[in-house]
Amino acid sequence: MVTGAAPRVGVLALQGAFREHRHRLESLGARVTEVRLPTDLAGLGGLILPGGESTTMARLMDEYDLWDPMRDFHASGGALWGTCAGAILLAREVEGAPPQFGGRQRSLGLLDLTVRRNAFGRQVDSFQTSLDVRGLGAPFPAVFIRAPAFTGVGEGTAVLATHAGAAVLARQGRVLASAFHPELTGDARLHRLFLGLVQEAVPAL
Repeated sequence: MVTGAAPRVGVLALQGAFREHRHRLESLGARVTEVRLPTDLAGLGGLILPGGESTTMARLMDEYDLWDPMRDFHASGGALWGTCAGAILLAREVEGAPPQFGGRQRSLGLLDLTVRRNAFGRQVDSFQTSLDVRGLGAPFPAVFIRAPAFTGVGEGTAVLATHAGAAVLARQGRVLASAFHPELTGDARLHRLFLGLVQEAVPAL
């Protein structure tokens, strides 16, 4: 459970595993809003961008005009966490975009990372492994599904975990990114860590 006043957290609910994140956050005592429109960001202290299909989420963010409001949310003090596809959407640069996108994929550019799509293989290559995460006392059970890898890490970005020689969990200030799906395990420690970032953030009013 979180301490102090229950934080208000949003989960981007356009596509992907947003319900699993919501359930985990609520189990920790957070008040959760499903974000689909820019107006849904008002009053939140943090926002999770879930796993799913990053190109589909990017198209829906175009449709609902969410790009600039999400950048404004971060600029006004909101904390952000991207998991799997969500990490791709947060990154400064994306490698491996589908040909129909001309080899380029739009992203928010809020985290100084280069992310390689599908770096650990396709759906059939999904796996679970234990990660040593900086700041956690025991290994974390990480689920990788069509997971990206962080192939370039800027100076201001801290790598918190690696797998097979690649960074898979990173943080830059109030922005957290994981290449894997922590919401699909029974371990709430990373959600609790994110709620700590939210409680330190200035609410985006």
